[in-house]
Amino acid sequence: MTASSTPCSRKRLPDAPWACPLGRVLARLLLCAWLGLFLQARAAGPNEVGEMRLEHTEEGLYLSASLQFDLPALAEDALRKGIPMYFITEAEVLRDRWYWYDQHVVTTVRHMRLSFQPLTRRWRLNVSPVPFEGSGLGVVMGQNFDDLADVLAAMQRIARWKIADAQAIDPQSRYSVTLRFRLDMSQLPRPLQIGAMGRSGWNLSMARSQRFAVEPQP
Repeated sequence: MTASSTPCSRKRLPDAPWACPLGRVLARLLLCAWLGLFLQARAAGPNEVGEMRLEHTEEGLYLSASLQFDLPALAEDALRKGIPMYFITEAEVLRDRWYWYDQHVVTTVRHMRLSFQPLTRRWRLNVSPVPFEGSGLGVVMGQNFDDLADVLAAMQRIARWKIADAQAIDPQSRYSVTLRFRLDMSQLPRPLQIGAMGRSGWNLSMARSQRFAVEPQP
């Protein structure tokens, strides 16, 4: 008895889309488009809280930080048309509690109003510890700037901001401090509020938390 064998037939798999010349061209175009978007995103830079430092003294707890952000294009366009923009910086101090939720110690808020005068081509930054509609003249500090870059640099720098009184900090406890910064959409004119809803071109917010404990005195 003789055994015979028949070679099995193998079905050829279809070529990958990028194997043909046209597919390779399309793949290169997609890669270039992706790289362009990636580099553009890197150039714009993320909105984030950079360096953050806490300092406890006999007078209280102080916070220093650097903010990294770009002014949203829609907000800058509104500013150049004479519409002021409002920003809120908030520092929240919580005391650690292992047996329950962390205890709220204090929340300190700083309000900023940025405006542009089309006639003089100058920028003005006002800073207040309370909302501007009820601030009065005695608590608002103002400063003029010639360039937008200069006023943004001032907004992005927080230097020794007192966020808690000395008696509010217990040397035997540990704390966490959360710093938040955002564009206050609620103070935009009503038509802008409606138009800005759900539009990413208005988004500007960031936050960062840091643990803190009083260093023992020598």
